[in-house]
Amino acid sequence: MRLATWNVLHGRSLPDDVSRPDVLARCCASLEADLLALQEVDRDQPRSGNADQTALVAEAMGAVDWRFVPALHGTPGETWRRAEDADPGGTAYGIALLSRLPVSSWRTLRLPRMPRVGLPMPPPGGAGRWRWVPDEPRVAVCARVRAPFGEVTVAATHLSFVPAWNAWQLRRVVSQLRKLPGPYLLMGDLNLPGPLPRVFAGWRCLAREATFPSHAPHVQLDHVLASPGLSVESSYEVREMPLSDHRAVVVDVS
Repeated sequence: MRLATWNVLHGRSLPDDVSRPDVLARCCASLEADLLALQEVDRDQPRSGNADQTALVAEAMGAVDWRFVPALHGTPGETWRRAEDADPGGTAYGIALLSRLPVSSWRTLRLPRMPRVGLPMPPPGGAGRWRWVPDEPRVAVCARVRAPFGEVTVAATHLSFVPAWNAWQLRRVVSQLRKLPGPYLLMGDLNLPGPLPRVFAGWRCLAREATFPSHAPHVQLDHVLASPGLSVESSYEVREMPLSDHRAVVVDVS
């Protein structure tokens, strides 16, 4: 079974700053993943051609089941509101989990967020100054999947970039997952470097290689974790893609 996680930066190409939904779909299909977790996914956003990026990827990779879960409605950095469990459709931004294996059930976990986050303002005028912005909502999506070795609960998420808060969010996800049937796999951009996910979750990291920034990675932010109750053999690769500022993590488990 092949797992993959990729922060797609809404399908944006860094050299020309253009979002390319068709290229995004082809890139995701090329990963040949049975389970694919995506972060920073657009739906009906003008900046990405008003495409339903998850639907395009699902068709390209041959997914039999999938979920796009909005973290917010509107556009990040502009006007937006926190998403709720009932999705009215329309312009949104969030995460996705796609499966080529049968899925028996889905669950959404919405994570608490900090009210505001301080960001440094760019120089020269903003040197030494900070601006306070709302913290983006964070969410996890879980699927009960019929894998070749038995049923497993797979979760995908994108955690906050705020230090310590993202560690708390990870522990919250793990705590909530334990209320569901095990064993568990967790994939996504955790915004936690290197071994920290293993430290805070107590789960095994199935890939250990830098993923960010994509052109010259020096830190691993993107992870695939396996719970202690899941005994698997695994191999992995970290793959540079023509889109995004993150590399994709691909893990083969047996």
